[in-house]
Amino acid sequence: MEFIFEYGMFLAKVLTVVFGILGVLITAVSLLNKQSDSKKGVLEINQLNEQYENMSETLLLSSLNSHEQKLKLKELREGKKKKSKSEKLLAKSSKHDIKPKKKVYIIDFNGDVRATEVDNLREEVTAITTQASSSDEVVVRLESGGGTVHGYGLAASQLDRLKKKGIALTVCVDKVAASGGYAMACVADQILAAPFAMIGSIGVVAQLPNFNRLMKKNDIDFEMLTAGEYKRTLTLFGENTQKGREKFVEDLEDIHDLFKEYVHERRPAMDMASVATGEVWLGARAKELNLVDSIQTSDEYIGDCIDESDVFEIKYVIKKSLIDRLGIAAETSLDRLFSKWWARLTQGTEKSF
Repeated sequence: MEFIFEYGMFLAKVLTVVFGILGVLITAVSLLNKQSDSKKGVLEINQLNEQYENMSETLLLSSLNSHEQKLKLKELREGKKKKSKSEKLLAKSSKHDIKPKKKVYIIDFNGDVRATEVDNLREEVTAITTQASSSDEVVVRLESGGGTVHGYGLAASQLDRLKKKGIALTVCVDKVAASGGYAMACVADQILAAPFAMIGSIGVVAQLPNFNRLMKKNDIDFEMLTAGEYKRTLTLFGENTQKGREKFVEDLEDIHDLFKEYVHERRPAMDMASVATGEVWLGARAKELNLVDSIQTSDEYIGDCIDESDVFEIKYVIKKSLIDRLGIAAETSLDRLFSKWWARLTQGTEKSF
């Protein structure tokens, strides 16, 4: 009996310690989750004028010997002091007559199939619209091969917000702006493309596998109940009908018509019958078809802007703690294994362009 009593006391102590540790861990995790939920993104701003100037000076100095470097550094410092002094004097003497220098805001959009960067784009556009005027400009470095209709439709609408505010919009395509990516690009006042950038693909696609025959072969029943004649047209596991296929194609054609109308409203000079075939053209050929306005890389265009304007690179980012990053890394590796397979499996359930 004494042994059982002592063992019970020992067990009670162990359980007390275990539950105490668990309580602390649960509280810590709860606090971390609350902090994570309350986190907000930050707007990172980088003025490219200074960056380009520093790069130019570094390259210049590296080509000189030590004596020449000292002389050049002295010359550069004196030049900057004189420039700063003259700008201050000019500002004081004609404070109300100075025309503000044009500002150019640069944002990046690297689109995936679901246009997940649209959340960041929304915040970047919101920030810019609070400060930019009609004399300023937004340059979007766009890279996307397209994706879901609703995702890229929303992304294009975010760029439309800039146009409605009267802010000049330029889209630069260095690699690809196709399908949904081109739907975004065509909102711009001008589209610039690198010579071998892929442009176009004004079309709509949907595809999905069907496992119905495999299920029948293995005596597996599948039931799907719907209310509404066309609640489901094509499915993964049910038996697809010709009527369902025809309705599905009809929906695709309707989306394609809306896509063509959307592009034509913004690029009326294009011959839609020639370009709305789902084909993709390289930059030089795309210019001949009026899909783009000029053959030029984003680096070249931004370099020209820096000579005359204050150029700011804008990026909205959400800062994550170490715990968040470790959790996301583990989650991402597992998600990739599943999502690639599932995306292929269900791609046809979401119309894409």
